[in-house]
Amino acid sequence: MNVDRRTLLIGGGVGVGLVVAFTLWPRGLGSGLATGPHEQTFGNYIKIARDGRVTVALPQVETGQGIWTALPQIVADELGAAWDSMAVEPAPLAGAYENPLAREEGWPRGIRVTAGSTSVRAFEQPLREAAATARMMLVGAAADRWGVAPQECDVGDGFVLNRGRTFTFGELAEEAADRTAPRRAQLRTSTNGRIIGRPLPRLDGPAKIDGSLRFASDVRLPGMLFASVRMAPPGGRLRQASSEAIKGAPGVERIVARDTWVAVVANSWWAAERALKAADPIFSGAKSPPDMRPSFEAALANGSGDQWFSRGDYEATVRGSRPLAATYYVAPSQHLGLEPPSATARTGNGVEIWTAAQAPGFGPLIKDASLYPMAVGEPAGRALEPDAAPIALELARELKRPVQVTLGQGAAQNHDRLAPGALARMTALPGQGGLTAAWQMRVATMDGLAFAFARLEGKKPSQKLSSSGLDGAVLPYAIPNVRIESVAADLPLAAGYMRGSPQREMCFFTESFIDELARAVGMEPLAFRMSMLGSDPRLARCLQGAARLAQWDGGAPGSSMGIAGCSAFGSRIGLVASASIGDDQRIKVHRLVAAVDCGRVMNAGIVEQQIQGGLIWALGQATVSVPEYVAGMPRARPIGSVGLPRIGDIPEIVVEVIRSSDAPGGVSGLGTTVLAPAVANAIFAATGKRMRSLPFDPMSVA
Repeated sequence: MNVDRRTLLIGGGVGVGLVVAFTLWPRGLGSGLATGPHEQTFGNYIKIARDGRVTVALPQVETGQGIWTALPQIVADELGAAWDSMAVEPAPLAGAYENPLAREEGWPRGIRVTAGSTSVRAFEQPLREAAATARMMLVGAAADRWGVAPQECDVGDGFVLNRGRTFTFGELAEEAADRTAPRRAQLRTSTNGRIIGRPLPRLDGPAKIDGSLRFASDVRLPGMLFASVRMAPPGGRLRQASSEAIKGAPGVERIVARDTWVAVVANSWWAAERALKAADPIFSGAKSPPDMRPSFEAALANGSGDQWFSRGDYEATVRGSRPLAATYYVAPSQHLGLEPPSATARTGNGVEIWTAAQAPGFGPLIKDASLYPMAVGEPAGRALEPDAAPIALELARELKRPVQVTLGQGAAQNHDRLAPGALARMTALPGQGGLTAAWQMRVATMDGLAFAFARLEGKKPSQKLSSSGLDGAVLPYAIPNVRIESVAADLPLAAGYMRGSPQREMCFFTESFIDELARAVGMEPLAFRMSMLGSDPRLARCLQGAARLAQWDGGAPGSSMGIAGCSAFGSRIGLVASASIGDDQRIKVHRLVAAVDCGRVMNAGIVEQQIQGGLIWALGQATVSVPEYVAGMPRARPIGSVGLPRIGDIPEIVVEVIRSSDAPGGVSGLGTTVLAPAVANAIFAATGKRMRSLPFDPMSVA
């Protein structure tokens, strides 16, 4: 079947046929999916139309990570569908779509959220079972028509097959819908036409290329107005804004002021923005230091630590000795996305909101409102909290017209929910034969994701760090005596969720310090790691694979190579970086070679893309300059002057995906974890300079 892929990103109600979801069998339990004429529903995930199109309703939000391809590929493989017949639609906001890993991750109960590289890990099994159930019903319908046993039939490319005879899925859909669902889904064992793991083209690609995919700021409604907004700093209030200055301004409808924000509403966003600048709003705000590091240092020096992880007896082992010590720092990080936060609200016959939302259906925003989650154009997690939506809703209620609120680049930077960063004091004691006898990390940080969830729930965030707030801190290495302590840092900024964090920060600390230990005992860095990886053979294979592909030279003085590895999100990665410091005193990364074991692979092309994208994103975070802080907000800078990597700065990247039968792991945040330590270790080999702070500043290192 030849289907125009531009039509494959669709809404509910398109097509006629069968809807199947394993989690809601039997049929009497109903479905959360909207249906059109002649459609029959059995659950929440899969629809098969008379023309053979298979539509998958997905709970997870596409943020560029390829999940709207990887999850449908699971369904297509298990169902036996043709890839060019696959389509996707956002799942409705219903309780059946909560993230199955939420409880394991320590997240709020019942939350539907795209975060923490959990999408494939959470939904592979439910989707596979739903597809298997649908396949068994289709095969049963075909077998009855032919008068044969279901075991004599097979599936492939959207057909049920038996000895040269075929029926399309579309021909069988209605009949299959009337069958009794099997009590247990039997997963597919046939090898005919299997597509799992293949680098199939992305379903969202064509719509993004031709511009037909709609993002939040693309929404247009009859009679819609546009608003530009300025918001108060954390804890601040609006002091004044000149309404006189915008009287008679072309296109301006109204200026609306509240305690914590002021908006100008006009017939275009540019008219609203120009008028708002003329109104010159002034806010109060608490003084804050221009640099956040002293706040971390005060917390680490004075805060009472919680023992987060312990093994053996660290104190007894190091008593009377002088352990190797170093302090590492990661500054709070901005998302710096090109997509500005935007939301559109309409009231009247109910309340409707259009916005990018990585946790749709969660929080006070959607009470008594219909929320339409839009595609996300900012891939690093900023859309977890739809900040523009409450303002758009209030303006729409006041003006009684649809209103779209879009934050400009300056306001988006000022009010970014930052990855909080961390400061770590590392100590370790080398033992006999070069092995490490004891290891301690005492780290001051905030739990950005917990703060984000608390705001979504309308609760006061707890200062106590959760276990997820230090995820990635536990070493994969077999060190007998380990102690990890956490200290909650009370920072004068708004902390939030960021892709790959806190694993990115913790990997920088541990893999950089492991390199220091290897040098201190005179061992080659890869051999040093391998000597302690008996309990994690998957990571050992990744490190060896990256070293082989990169032709690892040992990282001896004068080399330009550094190595790092990480176990995170249920996956493993090894990376060899080649880097140097240029004449302009900027770090230049020449080559990155990664080996990845993410368990069962859904789409090898997407895995490679996500590792490459994560490495490039982390390179930006490692080299972009730190902003100055004013009233707890990062001072806005022109995006072109921030120092993000340009095309000429992108190194050669090689990614090897290691075949594995282990359970699938996450990859969206995986590439972000190892970039900084591998580059830092390469710089030390090349120059003798130990880079212990992010972002890197070679001028500050002796």
